[in-house]
Amino acid sequence: MSEKPLFLGIAAASPNVQSVAAALAADLAVPLIQPDGTETGLLLLVTEGALQLRQFGPDAPGPVQVDFVEGKAAHRRKFGGGRGQPLAKAIGLKKGWTPRVLDMTAGLGRDAFVLATLGCEVEMIERSPVVYALLQDGLNRARDDADIGPIISRMKLQHLDGRSYSSGTTSPEVVYLDPMYPHREKSAKVKKEMRLFQLLLGDDQDSAALLERALVLATRRVVVKRPAKAPFLGEQKPSVSITSPNTRYDIYLIGTHHAAT
Repeated sequence: MSEKPLFLGIAAASPNVQSVAAALAADLAVPLIQPDGTETGLLLLVTEGALQLRQFGPDAPGPVQVDFVEGKAAHRRKFGGGRGQPLAKAIGLKKGWTPRVLDMTAGLGRDAFVLATLGCEVEMIERSPVVYALLQDGLNRARDDADIGPIISRMKLQHLDGRSYSSGTTSPEVVYLDPMYPHREKSAKVKKEMRLFQLLLGDDQDSAALLERALVLATRRVVVKRPAKAPFLGEQKPSVSITSPNTRYDIYLIGTHHAAT
């Protein structure tokens, strides 16, 4: 497990959002603080524009926030390759079949957003209260956008540990996992979001248990996203894999669907 720095709590960027910060701190059961510039660690900052995760201290990267309307999400929505992209192929999207997907490791919601853009109903679960708050904030802000709102309506989020998830009356056809993978490169080469998440969460120690749960829940397939050269999760060999330059999607076909991809 990576050594975690002190998570300081939640702060307001201005008096205008002080009440919002206080309410969020109460919801997440974390401290509400007043930064004085001498802190070292991670902080959720409530601004008038968005909720941000920030690191304080020397050589800290810039803030991380969830934005489905502009930036990377917009570019991927417009130019990501539609149903021909590796993620869509791995999930099994094809003419006449748009599966219900459970994303057990929602993170910043980027892959879930791609799948919702392609028409999937996506249920997301995230166990970290900090990451959950960031993602919920992004969903709330995007919901009012005329173009993005209909996509967001296909995305549902729960604050939950995936190992405790129960599907109720409707089981997901596809379960998707993108567990945290240990990054051993020098920090400058690792994406800003991943650096902060690694600091906040450490390495996943129970992703193999998530895979076991996913294999019970899914009715058609489980898809695990891995770095291209990473070992199989839990040393379980998939039915088939789809590779791209930096990423591999390991696909575990369930039951009667084991013969078809």
